[in-house]
Amino acid sequence: MDFRLTEEQRAFRESVRRFAADHLAAGAVARAHDEGFPWDVARLMAENGLFGIMLPEEEGGQGGTLMDAVLAAEAIAEVCPRSADVLQAGNFGAFRTLAEYATREQKERWFAPLLAGKAICAVGMTEPEAGSALTDLRSTCRPDGNGYRLTGGKVFTSNSDDASLFLVYCRFGPGTEGIGSVILERGMEGFTLGEKRRFLNGETWRPLHFDNVFIPPSHVLLKEGGFRRQIAGFNVERVGNAARSRAVGECAFRLAKEHAETRVQFGRRLMEFQGIAWKFAELRVALDGAQLLLWRAAANAGRGLPDPQEVAIAKYACNQAGWLAVNEAMQVMGATGYSEDVLVEYCFRKVRGWMIAGGSLEMMRNRIAEGVFGRSFPQRPPSPQ
Repeated sequence: MDFRLTEEQRAFRESVRRFAADHLAAGAVARAHDEGFPWDVARLMAENGLFGIMLPEEEGGQGGTLMDAVLAAEAIAEVCPRSADVLQAGNFGAFRTLAEYATREQKERWFAPLLAGKAICAVGMTEPEAGSALTDLRSTCRPDGNGYRLTGGKVFTSNSDDASLFLVYCRFGPGTEGIGSVILERGMEGFTLGEKRRFLNGETWRPLHFDNVFIPPSHVLLKEGGFRRQIAGFNVERVGNAARSRAVGECAFRLAKEHAETRVQFGRRLMEFQGIAWKFAELRVALDGAQLLLWRAAANAGRGLPDPQEVAIAKYACNQAGWLAVNEAMQVMGATGYSEDVLVEYCFRKVRGWMIAGGSLEMMRNRIAEGVFGRSFPQRPPSPQ
């Protein structure tokens, strides 16, 4: 078994690293504290072929693999964590689900501005009573003439303040099999956004409100029975989550290592204290181990969708390794790491959110356990007889 990257993969990763060093490193701290979406970075990434990495060339993409996208996400996140979110929007998440299931007409209509870094698509999944229990969602699409009427709402939608396109999970009928999704454009009649809210990491979101929004057939992505296909596509978002979590941990590791190499206390550099040195040894093992699990999930997927079990294992490991790294980096750097003058505190806030988003650690444990025992473990109480 060969754990080395191919020559092409190494060359691609190095090119993205040079791009990050040349264009993103200098403004990384300022970018972290700007709540707005970095459109300048989006356009720059688009110009350098970093959007649509997995999209076929005939559809305007790069014709690459999931592994290529992961390598790019890692290279960007290790230098500028906020810019890694931009790469995520142009390759993973809602974009990847659209790439997998959208019709040719839908792609022709909406992909050009997404690939050019002039627009982003947000995914509306979570509702007040449907978070981890996503199948409890209540946003409903009912037939109306040649289309549908969407009612309901969403919360905690990342990029909702800046998105012009929204992929919305909704209910066409009862039960899990009744769930599908539609595509909304900002400004459609009956579709409004609520007051701006803020996450711990500084990013903003707005509640989405659907008041009898007319959905023409051209805006339907998946109808009844599409839920499992959507979640299969959503596993790519989890890969992006995992890649950024681990790579942001790597960013904090590097900053803390530089600090430990130069900071002197009690007449010695910090790295010379065994209690400090051992932290870095433990982090190196955790970060490297998580990367191997992530690369396994990505490499085995090729140009297709990844295995759900491998993704759950990778996300869990990368979330945990990333969190360990940012937490210990802050401890090593003390007040310097706690300050907004360096990226470590931002890395801390970012990774903590990814341990919730895209499937919490508890949900990942459930999924992994199901794979171990080869059976499902329903979380709902038994139905009364």
